[in-house]
Amino acid sequence: MRRVLLFMLLILFLCGNIYAGWLDKGTELFNQLKSKNNKSNNQLSISEIAAGLKDALKVGTENVVSQLGRVNGFYRDKNIHIPLPKNLQKIKKILKGVGLSKELDNLELKLNRAAELATPKAKKLFWEAISKMTIKDVKKIYNGPKDAATQYFKNKMSIPLKNEMRPIVSKTLNQVKAVQTYNSILKKYNSLPFVKHVHGDISDYVLKKALDGIFYYLAKEEAAIRENPAKRTTEILKKVFGYK
Repeated sequence: MRRVLLFMLLILFLCGNIYAGWLDKGTELFNQLKSKNNKSNNQLSISEIAAGLKDALKVGTENVVSQLGRVNGFYRDKNIHIPLPKNLQKIKKILKGVGLSKELDNLELKLNRAAELATPKAKKLFWEAISKMTIKDVKKIYNGPKDAATQYFKNKMSIPLKNEMRPIVSKTLNQVKAVQTYNSILKKYNSLPFVKHVHGDISDYVLKKALDGIFYYLAKEEAAIRENPAKRTTEILKKVFGYK
């Protein structure tokens, strides 16, 4: 009886090992097949990746321009609101003490209005840069961090953007009478006795802040399109970034 039990236990042990071996082998084959299928799905052509990336950047710039290029796009946004220039912040107490408080508040509003009016002009410049991207640029951006395209634009386009947007910013600053207000405030301050004269270029300041705001939200849009399926609004975007 004891021998019979031992024999039965031996049979169960061997069968269990055989079953486990086949189960392990089946699992291994299934995983290999799954991996092969996934690899096949992910084999996108460079032209598809390029098209998807360019679509993503166009969507991102479109969203940013729409958001910032409207009334209060800068002024009511605490992340990119344009404050008074540092040269005025340093003498703000003195200026308010001589009755220029309202003029300072008015100037701050106008600086933001100028950025809001100038922002839509940046869209064309971004889209032109997107169309000129090389295959090397596309590969680097596609495989890069979540703000790779934004950093690419900063490195490649900051100077051209400044050159193209400068006349627009200057024009809009004049349209909203920000330059006149700024010069008037400085003139009144510099006429005070015993003060060190203050000077500055308001156009350069607003231009820099406007670009900072655009790049800030462009980075957020880029990250969202890479990570959030709901942000992929075109078929090529879904295909490229869905399999990434």
